[in-house]
Amino acid sequence: MLRRLIALLCVLLMSVSVMSPAHADGRRDRPRPVVFVHGFSGSAGQFETQARRLASNGYPARYIEGHDYDSTFSVNTVEQVFASLDERIARLLGETRADKVDLLAHSLGTSLMQSYLRSSPARAATVAHYVNLDGATAESPPGGVPTLAVWGEGSTERRIGGAANVYFSGQSHTQVVTSPETFARFYEFLNGRAPDTTRIVSQRRVSLSGRAVLFPSNVGAEGARLEIYRVNPRNGKRLGHRPLASYRLTGDGSWGPFKGRGDAHYEFAVVWSETSVHHLYFQPFLRTDRLVRLLTSRPGEGLSGLVETGDHHSALTISRQKEWWGDQGPAGDSLYINGRQVLNAANAPRTKRVIGIFAYDAGRDGVTDLTEPIPEFFATPFITGMDVHLPSGRRPTTIVSLPRGGHGRADALAVPSWPSSEHRISVQLNDHPN
Repeated sequence: MLRRLIALLCVLLMSVSVMSPAHADGRRDRPRPVVFVHGFSGSAGQFETQARRLASNGYPARYIEGHDYDSTFSVNTVEQVFASLDERIARLLGETRADKVDLLAHSLGTSLMQSYLRSSPARAATVAHYVNLDGATAESPPGGVPTLAVWGEGSTERRIGGAANVYFSGQSHTQVVTSPETFARFYEFLNGRAPDTTRIVSQRRVSLSGRAVLFPSNVGAEGARLEIYRVNPRNGKRLGHRPLASYRLTGDGSWGPFKGRGDAHYEFAVVWSETSVHHLYFQPFLRTDRLVRLLTSRPGEGLSGLVETGDHHSALTISRQKEWWGDQGPAGDSLYINGRQVLNAANAPRTKRVIGIFAYDAGRDGVTDLTEPIPEFFATPFITGMDVHLPSGRRPTTIVSLPRGGHGRADALAVPSWPSSEHRISVQLNDHPN
């Protein structure tokens, strides 16, 4: 009889743990899974920083996912986006044995998720909290789900009725997704208490995984090969002739997990052919990251297909999940390529919301001209283009960012000056203050 009582007690305790009960003040013993839905031309990579902050506060990395889709809707329909989100939520609930998920969305993604939550009571019932990041307004919380709305620069009359509305008027549209202030607000909203830290707590050993995708459709870079190299942080050169890992990219472009170091610099080489390689460089990841997105395109296609190439100069793409302000003086940003400040009021005004920069020798004349942006790129949302002559050869190309609000901190990378005739170079700089 005593054994039966003990066994019954164990079952009850296990069921209580599985349901992750909330305390009277709203705190929970275990976090719920988190799903992020990006906006136009975005990807799950925009949630990398917040995912690492969540993990720094005790979230298992496998509980945090991003829902990629084609925001131009040339590949998928809204209904297909909703159906695949249904599958993702059902899988996460099954894997984690949680009662519900927490859902966050940005920009265009907020319109989609408001429609999703209102589309059926069954869908709304799978979501415990919804966070609306600088996107669509509403008269009431979508689907009746408790809602936090975070707004960046712009009208403070924007709101969701019946929700908690927070305004960060000094933060730009994408910055609102990645800022520590936003993290602190949504963490407390989801968990009923403030986070222990808004910094990314570093790990010595990390696991990296993600997808290599075509920009901006987020279709997998099928048919390419991914090679990962550790590189010298002083010049970006590979430390060894053989890759540490190699993946044949199929289907949705998933790769990993790759076991590495949190303080190391890595090159991710998307090899389309022996004469077409896309080299992608990041600052150290600091801790495990399952949302790494390698944004690429097939040779000659997309925006990269507009870049003028040659044997004697490099072509560079620089991205950051926080807008560059080139027209705000001391309150703005500085970005130096090979020692030259390239941001200005013409190519990176605050109103342009630039998070992606294409820099190459327009006209292939060996001359840098920053008086106006390259029109084809500047016409694309969140993108700008700059005529910058970057000689290819033995000397590395250096990129140094002095971010606004960084109190003099510099984010820097050095990469090989690959000739653009056969090589593309992408650099992603940090959006966070770690």
